Amino acid sequence: MPSNDITILRELAQRYAEIAALPIQEEKRRLWSDHFSLKRTRVPIIAGFGMWNVWCREVFGDANMRCEDPFYRGYERDLRMRLFQYDNGDDSIQEPWLTIGVPQVWKQQGLWGVDESLTKLEGVADGSAGCYNPSVKTWDDVGKLRALKHERDEEAGARIYDKLASAVGDIIEIDVQRSPVYTGFNGDISTSIAKLRGLQQLMVDMYESPDELRNLLAFMRDAILDNNQAAEDAGHFTLTSSHNQQMSYANGLEPLRANSGPRKRGDIWGFFAAQEYALISPEFHDEFLFQYQLPIMEKYAMTHYGCCEDLGEKMGMLRQLKNLRSIAVVPLADVRRCAEQIGGEYAMSWRPNPASMVCCGYDEGRVEKIVRKAMDDAGENIIHINLKDVETLEGDTTRMKRWVAKVREVVDR
Repeated sequence: MPSNDITILRELAQRYAEIAALPIQEEKRRLWSDHFSLKRTRVPIIAGFGMWNVWCREVFGDANMRCEDPFYRGYERDLRMRLFQYDNGDDSIQEPWLTIGVPQVWKQQGLWGVDESLTKLEGVADGSAGCYNPSVKTWDDVGKLRALKHERDEEAGARIYDKLASAVGDIIEIDVQRSPVYTGFNGDISTSIAKLRGLQQLMVDMYESPDELRNLLAFMRDAILDNNQAAEDAGHFTLTSSHNQQMSYANGLEPLRANSGPRKRGDIWGFFAAQEYALISPEFHDEFLFQYQLPIMEKYAMTHYGCCEDLGEKMGMLRQLKNLRSIAVVPLADVRRCAEQIGGEYAMSWRPNPASMVCCGYDEGRVEKIVRKAMDDAGENIIHINLKDVETLEGDTTRMKRWVAKVREVVDR
């Protein structure tokens, strides 16, 4: 056992555990619980980070970590990210646990039993752009698809737990997670069907092969429902399975707690999106996706819908979802038009363009102008600000903290 790695991890865990125990964390839990109960509060702010490209290498890349063992280095990175987020002063909650996942047993290739390989585009940085190679090239290929069964490798999970617990288990609780694979982006249908069929071909299918497309959508819907039900029957949904891209709290729901024991989907938040349908009309989005998502989403107590897609013309469609509580309002969206349609019935998750906020220079005048306009356009709606998809700070890590302070000054004014 690399003793130096253990020392590094224990020091970080101790610092983080102290922060997670501060009274401010309970204040933030109350804030988010009231906010998602559609009560009037101050505007919650999240400054997200840790995306896929430049940003991770700038601040949390391997070169900036001290642990040698990749396993410990992963948790070192996790803890440093959490500490960094706390120092930025936003309203994210530092929960008093670390999480390990009991691995899924893979008896097939990928989520759907077929290849989902990605071809990187030439002339761009690694990981920054690519194109999936569709596996369902003809409708006969649908017969090759296999739904993933919910099955966990408990022996592997025990080894992971023992390794982390032996290092820091006396300092901070270890939450053991067995949530099913078909949740989040893996369970929204939209993400997978665009990979399986190809985004351009998917659009053509809506016109040329609507019945075949409906059959594929129904297969995926039923597979996700069966997978999720098996996980629920096994007691593998817990309070920390809750997910809404913000802070998964609301009055009437149990506060998050590590190792809570079995819960139903009807006890927690669910997250769904349809980024691949951004350019699809509301009518076709409803017919060729939303109606198939509905039975999956309705299992949850509350649902957030949307990630990076503009939903400004689709609010009527979204109203069909009775447990909808939060809607993404993205940089491309008309905030005023979204606000008029939302009308205080749902929480607005406004996501400003990170390029205009912190990624391409930092101009407080520009930040204030954009945020002030969005707040004016939002009117009396219940709104929070979620700065996400931050790819770079151009080496200036102080920007996040300064951004949080400036935005808080603007919205509190």
